[in-house]
Amino acid sequence: MDMFEIIALLVIVSAACSYLNARVMKLPGTIGIISIAIVLSIITIAIDRLNPGAARYLTALAKNINFSGTVLNVMLGFLLFAGSFNLNTQRLKKEMRPVLILSTVGVIFSTILFGFLFYYAASLFDIKIPLVYCFLFGALVSPTDPVAVGGIIKGSKLPANLETIILGESLFNDGIGLVLFITILEITKSGNDHIDFAKAAVLFAREVFGGIALGTVFGFVAFRLMKSITDFQTIVLVSLGLVMSICVVAAQFHLSIPLAVVSAGLFTGNRSINIDSKEHSQQSLEKIWMLIDEMLNTILFVMIGLQMVNLPFLNNYWLIGGIAILMILIARWLSIMLPLTFLRRTLNINYGSINILTWAGLRGGISIALALSLPLTPYRHLILSGSYFIVIFSIIIQGLSLGKLINFSYRKREEAA
Repeated sequence: MDMFEIIALLVIVSAACSYLNARVMKLPGTIGIISIAIVLSIITIAIDRLNPGAARYLTALAKNINFSGTVLNVMLGFLLFAGSFNLNTQRLKKEMRPVLILSTVGVIFSTILFGFLFYYAASLFDIKIPLVYCFLFGALVSPTDPVAVGGIIKGSKLPANLETIILGESLFNDGIGLVLFITILEITKSGNDHIDFAKAAVLFAREVFGGIALGTVFGFVAFRLMKSITDFQTIVLVSLGLVMSICVVAAQFHLSIPLAVVSAGLFTGNRSINIDSKEHSQQSLEKIWMLIDEMLNTILFVMIGLQMVNLPFLNNYWLIGGIAILMILIARWLSIMLPLTFLRRTLNINYGSINILTWAGLRGGISIALALSLPLTPYRHLILSGSYFIVIFSIIIQGLSLGKLINFSYRKREEAA
């Protein structure tokens, strides 16, 4: 299949899944689309085993998509920019302390805790995996996915402060998690006996601070360009060029693309490009990026569902998935509880919100993309299977029950009051 056929078939399947969900299932967009895509993958696998030629187009589509490269190098920049551009920055400023703590300290805690928990839990069932690979596994599943989170909590009854904390954390912790993943991956390549912590620290600092600086500078330049003109078509092209140029330059200099595009999105979205009261360029640009966000969301979750065709089926993959799901929930809960215990006066979070923040920590395409980017080692299939189980569980099970948990928590508080 050539590139146009892949793109055309992917858009057709995405449109069909979106229509079926809107017309028949009527589930929240993200959950319904990925559920239909998973069912489609299962049907494709079954048909392919009975008659290999019958489902050749869907099988070829799933196998020809470079999921890791497409998500990390193409889609991620646009999705994160759209999320940060439309984020309420006034609310974000009020909740910046808990957002920064959870997206940095929380991700690091979660990675370490998950690594230890998964290592010892797996050893109980005679599943052998080195501790450093457990930390690598933790680094790719600890960050929450802004695409999955934004799509599910959009219509929930979350209080404004909690919604801002969850969305803000998911935007920033992708960059931290990605840098942490790259750092630990370099350690696994160098071997346990040749770990250069100074080099790892420099790599981490360059990715994080270099990405933020790049996004801020490019965002400032793009903002000045958009503010100096009134032609809306050119304004849209400048915003698209901003995301693409950040992705190219950040990849060239090994800087964090997620942190760069989020910094640029927050900078440009927080400032109005309207020249006078007759112009509504800022509002129109927000709608354009909201539309881009929703369309790419649909395509991304169809791609996640279709990846089941490519998954390695291990003898104990159900056990691996179950252990991984339980351990990530425990690690997520502890990574919120520990900072809250020590920094309660600093963070604007009460203990009653921990369960909601834990259950709202959804994982998505980024975790699968990172797992697929792992080099061929004896532990790659194990980590990939576990990551897929975590993502599907978080989007479908946590996503469907999040609203009920929120309503239950606040009803109990009202009754107690």
